[in-house]
Amino acid sequence: MRLVVVAGSTQTAAIDGISAAGADADALRHTPSADLEILEYGEPVRSPVVPVSPTGCPTPAVATRAVREHVGFDVTAVDAGLARPTGAPTVDLGDEPGADIRDVDPVPNAERLFERARSFAAGLPDDELAVAETIPGGTTTALGVLTALGERPAVSSSLPENPLDRKRRVVEAALVASDLEPGGAAGDPVEALRRVGDPVLAVVAGFVVGATETDTRVRLAGGTQLAAAAALARHAGVDTALSLETTSFVADDDSAAVHGLADDLDLTLRATDPGFEQRDHPATNAYVAGEAKEGVGMGGALAMAARDGVSMATVRETVVDLVEDLLATRAAGEPQP
Repeated sequence: MRLVVVAGSTQTAAIDGISAAGADADALRHTPSADLEILEYGEPVRSPVVPVSPTGCPTPAVATRAVREHVGFDVTAVDAGLARPTGAPTVDLGDEPGADIRDVDPVPNAERLFERARSFAAGLPDDELAVAETIPGGTTTALGVLTALGERPAVSSSLPENPLDRKRRVVEAALVASDLEPGGAAGDPVEALRRVGDPVLAVVAGFVVGATETDTRVRLAGGTQLAAAAALARHAGVDTALSLETTSFVADDDSAAVHGLADDLDLTLRATDPGFEQRDHPATNAYVAGEAKEGVGMGGALAMAARDGVSMATVRETVVDLVEDLLATRAAGEPQP
């Protein structure tokens, strides 16, 4: 199994109260770059931050990395428009971060990103792939895309309380700026991406289309953002079987409505519970409290662990070890190479 993680940034993430992916605004811009490094090396090597929320909840990348240490799956990291450089090896498909979706044409290069990703995915030799994302503010742009396509307007959040009303107001403003009605981009996924999306969704959707065109089995490793990517693929004409592998944290979040999204889009939904409530640690407690419910392929990685017979107890202990090492490095103030 290969996990493809598409990383990027957007000015939408700077909207107050939208994302918990970073302790402050500068850390937020570094988060996707650091996520890729943690997934590849177990720690940041170039990024000057350890991605944590304002309350100290670590990035879901640690859970995906923890599974990788036991399962050993391959990773392909894709740069779809990072705001800051990363020390992880990447395939560069993006040119620049996305703008604020309340701007006109926040992703003007959406068609190019979609087609580049489609071509890249079609050339991969794997029989089965999992695809994931890391982009702060991505649930808001996912909501924009779902609304523009006329799909169920519900998404999850990295925050314990989903600010869905705030996200909907942002999306309403974005639709007005783009002169687009809800459902106005139905059947035209590139238009939805260009008007109210983000570069990561453009690449993930193109990737799904390209992979399915070569009969590659695709697992969507994530939550409502990956459901939005599936919606884009469905509106591009993909009718093959797709699975959505997420965490129990997303599946149990009624505001996210991921079960309904999966039904609407004919996705096989699998939610994996890591049992973090069984381990009393600040990191696992933060996840249980509802922070960082998904991202960086966490749900897909947990499903891989379950399929490979790796116990959730083993995953939990590895997560704790990784977090303690990361936070110790940050506290020590060790310079990054």
